[in-house]
Amino acid sequence: MAGASGQKLRLIYLLKFLEQNTDEEHPASAADLMEAFEREGVSCERKTLYDDIDALRLAGHDIVYRRPAGYYMAGRRFELPELKLLVDLVQASRFITLKKSRGLIQKLQSLCSRFEAEQLQRQVFVANRIKAANEGIYYNVDALYSAIAENSQVSFWYCEWGADRRLRRRRNGERYIASPWALAWDDENYYMLAWDAAAARLKHYRVDKMTGILVTEVPRQGREAFE
Repeated sequence: MAGASGQKLRLIYLLKFLEQNTDEEHPASAADLMEAFEREGVSCERKTLYDDIDALRLAGHDIVYRRPAGYYMAGRRFELPELKLLVDLVQASRFITLKKSRGLIQKLQSLCSRFEAEQLQRQVFVANRIKAANEGIYYNVDALYSAIAENSQVSFWYCEWGADRRLRRRRNGERYIASPWALAWDDENYYMLAWDAAAARLKHYRVDKMTGILVTEVPRQGREAFE
């Protein structure tokens, strides 16, 4: 490994190691960093290591040296208390399913060191709270925001929950057409505020009861009523 490509690989490995394995309580010595390079099959001399650390600092990464322990990644996008708050909000949100909650928390854990990530394995207990069962709500919200931004109507199936916790389509499976204008958050649920042209009025639709959302190319209606 030589030249510019070798330097790029070293910088990537070094940045990844510092982000995942160091924090203020767990610095890494130069020897630790060189051993990490060896495990990856990357050769690195001590002077080269110092040069790479300086390069990362020049690129804006907040790498701190604390004598005599070593180096650690200090500045991150989120502070640990902020990540803890976000984890609590994800766990407490009823509209996010258990599966999606776990996935989101894993992504949040990647924003801190592996030592701090252990502190994000928290369990929030909320009375009378059952997680949503509709995995699609995560993407429903995104599709509806896209429709609003594109000034487009949406087509979807509107459903109701059966005793078996399965969604059953209303209107014998006929698709609904509506013009979304806003998403509202009320009593732990997302609602779409939309214009129903057939009924000539604004209606609310609970987002976790919507499936098969399609953003059409038809412009929205009902602007005056919404305003």
